[in-house]
Amino acid sequence: MAEQDTPVTLGEIIRRQRELAELSMRQLASMVGISNPYLSQIERGLRAPSERVLHAIAGSLRTTADALMAEAGPTEPGPPAVLAAIAADPNLTARQRQALGEVYAAMAEATIARRGRERRAGNGERPGA
Repeated sequence: MAEQDTPVTLGEIIRRQRELAELSMRQLASMVGISNPYLSQIERGLRAPSERVLHAIAGSLRTTADALMAEAGPTEPGPPAVLAAIAADPNLTARQRQALGEVYAAMAEATIARRGRERRAGNGERPGA
């Protein structure tokens, strides 16, 4: 039941659909006309696809952009302010932006996972609680 409490991101939906279609990341990226690293960032939630890219991904997965968005649930908020600030900083190179985004995403993911464990432990899974 705890898995249903965690919202599924658009990137996770895209990854699941790609895997169901038995396509490698490289194959889907080629079909869509984007780079493999860019698709990886989309699937990991580090980047939001443009409308054009989302429609191309959906078409390659034989679905619609609306269906992918609906499966992801309510409209996702834009990127966190941290990622927006990193993206907007003219003093960073593209590689620096990517590295900072990846570090931020990894730290946020670790915190979310820790909170999930703490929440489950608070529901009686922790001995002596």
